[in-house]
Amino acid sequence: MTGRHTDHELPAPATKAGQEGLDALLTHPGQALIGLDLDGTLAPIVADPEKARAHPEAVPALAALAPKVAAVAVITGRPAEVAVRNGGFADVPGLEHLVVLGHYGAERWDARTGEISAPPPHPGVAAVRTELPELLERLGASQGTWIEEKGRALAVHTRRATDPQATLDQLREPLTGLAGRHGLIVEPGRMVLELRPPGMDKGVALTEFAREIGAGSVLYGGDDLGDLPAYSAVDRLRTDGTPGLLLCSGSDEVTELRERADLVVDGPEGVVRLLSALAARLP
Repeated sequence: MTGRHTDHELPAPATKAGQEGLDALLTHPGQALIGLDLDGTLAPIVADPEKARAHPEAVPALAALAPKVAAVAVITGRPAEVAVRNGGFADVPGLEHLVVLGHYGAERWDARTGEISAPPPHPGVAAVRTELPELLERLGASQGTWIEEKGRALAVHTRRATDPQATLDQLREPLTGLAGRHGLIVEPGRMVLELRPPGMDKGVALTEFAREIGAGSVLYGGDDLGDLPAYSAVDRLRTDGTPGLLLCSGSDEVTELRERADLVVDGPEGVVRLLSALAARLP
């Protein structure tokens, strides 16, 4: 069962663990980590990912909330530079404690310095970049699909196809094979299959950052399958004694998050309302 938020009041989570996480955040905000996905959570989903931008009220809400908590981390599969640009996070008063963990944590942008740190790219990405267009052509899937260049990963979107789900299902096995031959994995999402290096996911990124700052509580909000590892990370933190709140930016396309969340809000607009309500509630 999941809680639902449709107004401007601070909502009550539908689970005991979620309520404990919210209570800890409100009681000791200076120890709280706010972790958020970007696309579908802070930014509405659009047909062309290059045109995705944060909800107009997202940055003001974050700027009001961030100074009152330990840190805010945007954890995304996008390159950190793209996430910063699309989110509008750079040079915003109040967001000095914001970090963007791009490529599922492989890249890190720090608002305080404006710098990005990252390891060398995985060689398999270059090989897949060369072979992917020919594979899509051979499968008869070049029309209606779109390859998103993500630097350290590649994503094949099917939302523009005549039958997006059928095209996604058709591509899942061959893309998994292509990725595996070059030491990569396939990360499924909302009408997208992303080919990326293994070893990092949003759960690893969230856990490492929470430990780095010594978080006393964690709120994580997401909307897609790639956010499930972060949900599992919050569950493990709870088991270890760190209260947590699982937030779902509601979508009918992904039910797993809705079923596991402590609190469901109505997409990015609902996320923004919740962030604003938290900022108003905290001293």
